[in-house]
Amino acid sequence: MNFPFYIARRYLFSKKSTNAINVISGISVLGVAVATMALVVTLSVFNGFSDLVATFFTAFDPQIKVVPVEGKTAPADDPILTEIKSMPEVYVATECVEDQAMAVYNGRQAMIHLKGVEDNFDSLTHIREILQGDGAYELHLADVHYGIPGRHLIDALGMGYYYPMPLKIYAPRREGQLDMSDPTDGFIEDMLFSPGVVFEVQQSKYDRNYVLTSISFARRLFDQQGMISSLELRLKQGCDFEAVKERMKAVAGDKYRVMDRYEQQDDTFRIMKIEKLIAYIFLTFILMVACFNIIGSLSMLIIDKKDDVVTLRNLGASDHQITQIFLFEGRLISAIGAILGIAVGLLLCWIQQTYGIISLGSSEGSFVINAYPVSVHPLDVVIIFFTVLAVGFLSVWYPVRYFSRRLLS
Repeated sequence: MNFPFYIARRYLFSKKSTNAINVISGISVLGVAVATMALVVTLSVFNGFSDLVATFFTAFDPQIKVVPVEGKTAPADDPILTEIKSMPEVYVATECVEDQAMAVYNGRQAMIHLKGVEDNFDSLTHIREILQGDGAYELHLADVHYGIPGRHLIDALGMGYYYPMPLKIYAPRREGQLDMSDPTDGFIEDMLFSPGVVFEVQQSKYDRNYVLTSISFARRLFDQQGMISSLELRLKQGCDFEAVKERMKAVAGDKYRVMDRYEQQDDTFRIMKIEKLIAYIFLTFILMVACFNIIGSLSMLIIDKKDDVVTLRNLGASDHQITQIFLFEGRLISAIGAILGIAVGLLLCWIQQTYGIISLGSSEGSFVINAYPVSVHPLDVVIIFFTVLAVGFLSVWYPVRYFSRRLLS
């Protein structure tokens, strides 16, 4: 066994001549453990919210979305898109046309995001699982086109799950000059009818703004015949998602972007990552404060063991080895605190996952979930462990060398 480590271990667990040293050492371990536990729990809660948001998006967002790099639309018969659609791993491919429009119903109006899709959109996503109402999922019937609005949009427009009057949709004309004497001439007007259902993704981005309809209606309204805004794909089960995505990127080149679900919601998840990083940084500063207890404990230990230092030098121990003893002492305190903190943090996360001890609101059903979501990511645990060790090691390096030099001189 390493000689300095052996002595440091004996010093840590043996009784000292002054009981206060034992107390301060215990407080040092406890402080590091509490800070480590806070890191584990806090980062796991951020992971829980991130995973929860991801589950909401999967009901509406496609598995892969291909969009043009320049402009809003691209030709539907582009050979690049045709090659991507014909890949053997593609299970469902849906052409989409979407843009901003204005919806008017019974005197109320709202800016909306109109999304026109093909009839196989329900096979592409889990749209049927988030529908509400007594009607059925339909986009069109002969020449009648249906509009499926978001749950919060019907409240803004004063509509119900079934709206008896048609929903008027306005979009600006793409060509021609605007006649200022008749501003309404600058808009294309069309109507959508109710299939008796609305969707609820439980994300305001969709529930407050989106209306789902047929792609033929959207192409006619936006004057985008033969064009698409995006190509949305679902892959076959069991295929290598990342490998297929990279192949699609190679085919798309610099003309199209190939995005998975997380990249489609890049803004949302980037904000959550930044919040998580800020929490990690602040808790690391708290950990650094907790490590000052280790410095106090080591300072008292060095003073307490000055007679032992003389004995060790007489037995042939070098000054470097004696300094290493106290460095190992600080590192052991950090390591023990890290292990205890991670263990307690993981236990608290398991309790929250299983029993939901800490709720989000006083009344059940006020939120999408009733308790704080928790998701433990192994990579986070590894990062926390090495962060605690690094902070602990660095915090004791200079003080131990300083006090050791004073003692050895």
